Amino acid sequence: MRSSILYIILLLLLAGSKVFGQNSTNSKFVLKGLVESQSTHTPVSGVSVSTSSGQFTLTNGLGEFKISVSIGEDLVLEHTSFETVRHKVTSKDEIKLQVVDETKNNRQLSNSSISRNKMFNYQSLLDSAEYYRKDNIARSIDFVAQSMEVLGPNGNKDQLAKSLTKLGEIYLYHKQYDLAIDNFEDALQANKTIATSLLLARTYEITGQLKKAEEVLVPLQKLQNMVPFQRVELYEILGDIKKEMNEIKLAVDYYNEGLKVATKNQIAPKMTDLNSKIADAYAQDNQLREAEVYYGNSVELAGKLEPKRVLQEREKVADFYNKRNEYTEEIAIRKNSLKELDKLNIPNEDKASGLGDTITTQRINYKIANAYIAQDKYEEAIPYLQRSIIQADSNNDLVVQKDATRKLSEVYEYKGDYNRALETYQDYVSLVDTLYIRKEQEISRAARFNREIAATQSRITGLEQERELSQSKYELALTEQELAEESYKRQRWIIYSLIFGLLLTGLAAFFFYRSNQQQKLANNLLALKSLRSQMNPHFIFNALNSVNNYISKSDERSANRYLSDFSKLMRSVLENSEEDFIPLSKELELLELYIKLEHSRFPDKFDYRMQVDENLDVSTFQIPPMLLQPYIENAIWHGLRYKEEKGFLEVRVRAKNENELEILVVDDGIGRKKSAELKTVNQRKQKSKGMGNIKQRIAILNDMYGDKVSVSISNLKSNGEGTQVLFTLKKDK
Repeated sequence: MRSSILYIILLLLLAGSKVFGQNSTNSKFVLKGLVESQSTHTPVSGVSVSTSSGQFTLTNGLGEFKISVSIGEDLVLEHTSFETVRHKVTSKDEIKLQVVDETKNNRQLSNSSISRNKMFNYQSLLDSAEYYRKDNIARSIDFVAQSMEVLGPNGNKDQLAKSLTKLGEIYLYHKQYDLAIDNFEDALQANKTIATSLLLARTYEITGQLKKAEEVLVPLQKLQNMVPFQRVELYEILGDIKKEMNEIKLAVDYYNEGLKVATKNQIAPKMTDLNSKIADAYAQDNQLREAEVYYGNSVELAGKLEPKRVLQEREKVADFYNKRNEYTEEIAIRKNSLKELDKLNIPNEDKASGLGDTITTQRINYKIANAYIAQDKYEEAIPYLQRSIIQADSNNDLVVQKDATRKLSEVYEYKGDYNRALETYQDYVSLVDTLYIRKEQEISRAARFNREIAATQSRITGLEQERELSQSKYELALTEQELAEESYKRQRWIIYSLIFGLLLTGLAAFFFYRSNQQQKLANNLLALKSLRSQMNPHFIFNALNSVNNYISKSDERSANRYLSDFSKLMRSVLENSEEDFIPLSKELELLELYIKLEHSRFPDKFDYRMQVDENLDVSTFQIPPMLLQPYIENAIWHGLRYKEEKGFLEVRVRAKNENELEILVVDDGIGRKKSAELKTVNQRKQKSKGMGNIKQRIAILNDMYGDKVSVSISNLKSNGEGTQVLFTLKKDK
């Protein structure tokens, strides 16, 4: 048993190294082609085009196709109207394949009431429906409805069946199974095809109507003209049906039949899927040794596909070990998955769609933590739960965030840390409330979504009824079309006039926009000038307070020295007061002079240090003048001044990346909360004028120059002591 576990883990690691290190010897490219009748030169639509590597597509209404191949592969063309044709790919040039008619289908196509132009529009609409299928169901359905309108009252039934099948695929993707079944059944009534039958059977299987699914598939087993990919899908669905019926032996037999066809035709994705499903079936029947072998096969085969497929198989193997309580092996696989997931560098918004909801960093961390908890290793579990919570919050995954927070509270309770357990449980309750609100919103959206779908489906049903009732009006429609063509010239002039009017409107809108932007710029400049004029008196007032302090102590020498440094500072401040931005090097010199002045007044209250990254060229960055001084002033006057022991003030300048740097102002004073408690009632009513001006200046400058400066303030320590101000400054483009 131990050796088989080590064998599986070794296969996982080998598969990962193959995926992320392999270089394909035969580079793939997209081959374009056309299939047409040899006798009439009319395009043949619906031709099944497959490759020896498992790629599959159908020709569109113009007989055109695109498929991913490599040099030396065989193309297999199959259709009911001609014998199977094989063609070897020898170059990357576009190909034209002519086939010999064996039925009247091509003549029917050439005599079809749908013109070539209409056929092009029809296929374009179906292509558009496919493009929007995943992201915009309403728009996708609307394109299908338009395609049915293009067919007209005497439209070809084959094309009508294609539209209905596409509509069923849209509903199937969005889990509107009843509507999907209705449209697949209507499509089969118009034209029976293998592809639509397989889709209907799959939908029946998903909805648990297993007997109906079997009734659809059994006749297909007798067909001889199925392409290999479709036959593999046939056996796969039959296997799924038997597995759900818990008839494991029959399920495995069907899966193995599909695996034979896939292996013979080198359909790599299906080879991986079927090995994985055989493993699932054995695991369901508690035949664990057989399940391990097939899981190993699926991982090894997935290593020859894209990296995401390997991760999916690894997670299935990890789940398998979890069910067997073999947590050490599970944890090792999931940790490796985390590393490979980071290497993939998939954007957060694409992870769920590309890998599935279960293969995310937050969920994998949560599962690792659960494996540790199952072994009573609470200390090891806590960091993974914390990472899961942080990542789930970042990715807006409330479900995982809620579960991880609840589990973390339980772990703290097991450890006897009841304060943290209570605090974490309160976070869990808050997340449950948020999730409840979100679920209510989702239910409301789903109800509205269903109403919209019902309305759209009613429109399509109406189109079908109208099509049936309009057969007798077809000749009239042709006459109207001729009249429409005669009036085309007049309509063209109207369209040109409308376009010209739109151009004039667009030009007027552009000048209005430019005028508005210029006015906005002038307003911003005026506001900046006003704020700068407020900033200088504020700074002078605060600085003169320090001079007054020396005079009150009769310390003439210190007052003179302070006034000398102050005059240098004021001269520089006044010189820069009219500028939006000054060199960062000059601002740092002014800042150091200001801190020196404050330190000379409070030498026993704090020490300071200014640290600039040696590799950073500060002369390439610009910063608003007097931006940092109010934050330094707050750190000294409201943080360090009230500290009982001597404090420390640090200003660090470091590079964040090639075009950004960070300025960090850190003090270990009493903190913002305690400072607020020490303020008088009058001080609490007033906001810092300098800080207010800074915020307004940053907002205006970012609006004018595009988010050049950002500021964030946080506590230095968890107990509220100390303050940390982080400035992020972007380089001029």
